[in-house]
Amino acid sequence: MSLMNMTAIQLGDKIKKGEVSTAEAVNDALLSMQKVEKDINSYVTILDEQTIYKRAEEVQKGIKQGEYTGSLAGVPVAIKDNICTEGILTTCSSKILSNFKPMYNAEVVNNLLKAGAIIVGKTNMDEFAMGSTTETSYYGATKNPWNMAHVPGGSSGGTCAAVAANECSYGLGSDTGGSIRQPSSFCGVTGIKPTYGTVSRYGLIAYGSSLDQIGPVAKNVSDCATVLETIASYDPKDSTSVKRESYNFTAALRDDVKGMRIGIPKDYFGEGLDAEVRESVLSAVEVLKNKGAIVEEFDLSLVEYAIPAYYVIASAEASSNLARFEGVKYGYRTEQYEGLHNMFKKTRSEGFGAEVKRRIMLGSFVLSSGYYDAYYLKALKTKALIKQAFNDAFSRYDVIAAPAAPSTAPKLGDSLCDPIKMYLGDIYTISVNLAGLPAISVPCGVDSAGLPIGIQFIGDCFNENKIIQAAYSYEQTREYVSCDLCR
Repeated sequence: MSLMNMTAIQLGDKIKKGEVSTAEAVNDALLSMQKVEKDINSYVTILDEQTIYKRAEEVQKGIKQGEYTGSLAGVPVAIKDNICTEGILTTCSSKILSNFKPMYNAEVVNNLLKAGAIIVGKTNMDEFAMGSTTETSYYGATKNPWNMAHVPGGSSGGTCAAVAANECSYGLGSDTGGSIRQPSSFCGVTGIKPTYGTVSRYGLIAYGSSLDQIGPVAKNVSDCATVLETIASYDPKDSTSVKRESYNFTAALRDDVKGMRIGIPKDYFGEGLDAEVRESVLSAVEVLKNKGAIVEEFDLSLVEYAIPAYYVIASAEASSNLARFEGVKYGYRTEQYEGLHNMFKKTRSEGFGAEVKRRIMLGSFVLSSGYYDAYYLKALKTKALIKQAFNDAFSRYDVIAAPAAPSTAPKLGDSLCDPIKMYLGDIYTISVNLAGLPAISVPCGVDSAGLPIGIQFIGDCFNENKIIQAAYSYEQTREYVSCDLCR
């Protein structure tokens, strides 16, 4: 059995005990990549073997000397390609950053390196995290390891596919409107979007600054909680970073939901939800009910307004954040131009893909004079109302359970033909980002086509431990199921 079939914690434990070396761990990861990467296209950049083995040797020595004592020391990790890594290409899967090598690490990368992690590569994504399928990448679409005719979800589809296909032990993604949870659901893995401010955004190339959060993707809840505990920290370099009293997320790994109040939002189980997804999610909730949880249905309301509010706010912030990419300071620059203004226009026209251009134009429009009040300001007010609706819900419930996506993974090409349909695919995830809440997606079944289904547990701000506990308790009732390709 490949070492990549193990969970990150299992592999880290074997490395710590000396049963497996760090070189053997990265060797298995590289062998898995050689086997499936040409078909799946999970990575934009795979580090050269010399660099990976040199790092493995350093970590092995550090483990022996007691420098690295954590659960993740020596375990291979993949990093989403919008998270800065010093001296390693960080492209956001865009032509405009195709030659960009940062001069510094993101704070989360520094935290992983301090824990003895071994980075093996940078994963594919929707360009600048704008998409739900990982098809808008300049480097080509990523395929779903469960069925390569289907998408892996997005925008962190590369990370989720890499974990599902055993090309790494775990990975990091970013979540702006469901970009960790939805592809985790599609790929049959587990992913956490933490409370806004819990994980530093320093070194994350911004899409929507008020919505983005970095989070872990792994094979199970225990791995995710451990990774989150490793990367979460207060960071004065990030003005939105929050200093929390405790980052002890692994303390929530308890199989006990007796008395836990779980709310089921009726709005999430109406028209548009696939029947097999509904059945799997409700069956998972029934499992928790049988274990002693108190389950009630309730009206969350405002769901229909979440998508327009999200896309107005996210696009407005994107149009501002992406203004820096003009071909002067770094990144791609058009070869032929006449004057500075022409260079700006041609560089951005050639460097950005269609979906990024669409959102920049939408964002510029809603921020323009005469439309700011009608669209952007109204979206901000809707965001506040959505947060209040969640506050009311969490005064009655510990956790909210819902689908992570309205269906299983669509076929490649289906969503790109209809951008509105792609946007509607985020209907169950984006409210969490608008309200700054934590949420976790856990596999809860497969549909009749053999594609994974995920259940999402949503918690109140800074209550990651409650959603981790609920997810862990449910997970104890079923084994991790990998795709045929990965066995």
